[in-house]
Amino acid sequence: MKRERRTFTDEFKAQMVKLYESGKPRKDIISEYDLTLSAFDKWIKQSQISGSFKEKDNRTPEENELIVLRKENKRLLLENDIFKASRADTRTKVNVIKSNRHKYSISAMCDVLQVSRSTYYYEAKEQEKSEDELVAAIIDIFHKSRQNYGTRKIKVELKKRGMDVSRRRIGRIMKDNGLVSKYTVAQFKPHIDKTNESEIKNEVNREFKQQDPLAVVVSDLTYVRVEKKWHYICLFVDLYNREVIGSSAGPNKDAELVYHALSTIKVDLRQIQMFHTDRGREFKNKIIDEALETFGIKRSLSMKGCPYDNAVAEATFKIIKTEFVKGKVFESLDQLRVELADYVHWFNHIRIHRTLDYLSPVDYKNEHLKKFV
Repeated sequence: MKRERRTFTDEFKAQMVKLYESGKPRKDIISEYDLTLSAFDKWIKQSQISGSFKEKDNRTPEENELIVLRKENKRLLLENDIFKASRADTRTKVNVIKSNRHKYSISAMCDVLQVSRSTYYYEAKEQEKSEDELVAAIIDIFHKSRQNYGTRKIKVELKKRGMDVSRRRIGRIMKDNGLVSKYTVAQFKPHIDKTNESEIKNEVNREFKQQDPLAVVVSDLTYVRVEKKWHYICLFVDLYNREVIGSSAGPNKDAELVYHALSTIKVDLRQIQMFHTDRGREFKNKIIDEALETFGIKRSLSMKGCPYDNAVAEATFKIIKTEFVKGKVFESLDQLRVELADYVHWFNHIRIHRTLDYLSPVDYKNEHLKKFV
């Protein structure tokens, strides 16, 4: 069976290298993350030689020279292919560019045919991108900015790609796709109030066995020692299959820690129907309330003094305290985050759970989905 091609971010590659350098066996990393030997060894070599995973940073002088020669050869082929159109009218030139854009860059063809790029985009109506293409571009720019850019900077980046779009339209698309800039958080201040007196009820009512993914997501925090200080871990758990869908680690037990865990959830947050926690201030505050309202997620809070109302989150943290935290002292927050991400991956993909018929959370979900295919 042919192996499905996968792509990996530089962040993921760096994480794998850190795991290897921290002493985790090579064969375990390759097995647990389903990597190939050649790819993993290549990342290790790149990290040691240049510290970069980009191909251009790891080329030899001979390889760079070969690339230059190939570009020159392609330029000559380009000029030869479109030479006959060099004296044609503008419309014909634009059609030639459109017909050959899968072979050559638009800027190069515009130079050869002496057509300004603005004229080409206007005539070809490239500025009128389809809604799907625009949405894909905005999502791409947002994630490449590490979730930092708002509408103003995304508008600038879109213009570089030949798309002139209003900030209002960008904002609507970001909201529809659950894209919330980290800087949005800065304008909020924790809601100073007696949150334990909130009128929000316990909507879950201890119905911990859910039949649908993301019907109810629960969360809690625990503490861990980093050097000589206490740090905290926040996890989001899907009651459907006990999968950890979001996680974060930081020095403070606050709303920012919870918000960061929320931002790591990879699914569309609008799919989450309900979010249940205890009545801690880190969960019930303006930052989290605004985020949940943005994605249309219903709130549920445990009754005062009733830890059993959030029993699944409590049980999950008991497992984590035993398997991950107990007896460990991390040297840095970076080490904690790397090892937490590794543990969550193992917890979701490999660790079997008694309540899931001794399947891992991911296997349980896949088995359930097969029944409806």
